[in-house]
Amino acid sequence: MFINKTKDGRNNLCGKKIALLRKEQGISQRVLADQMQLLGLDIDKNAVQRIESGQRFVTDLELLLFAEYFGVTADHLLRSL
Repeated sequence: MFINKTKDGRNNLCGKKIALLRKEQGISQRVLADQMQLLGLDIDKNAVQRIESGQRFVTDLELLLFAEYFGVTADHLLRSL
């Protein structure tokens, strides 16, 4: 059987870590979306919210841009909290 969700039903591994890093920087989901747009990623506040809550899949391109923005590796974003 093919598994494309985490054990707790999330559609991504990185959402919790993105939320944590965003909160550590003290920025809103809207500000994060705006910053990601400056890096060339067409994303809005609602997409950020869905990523953080695990409702949305994250592409490899998005993962790399989030890692670039936060100054971490993609591997860091994929590791559990």
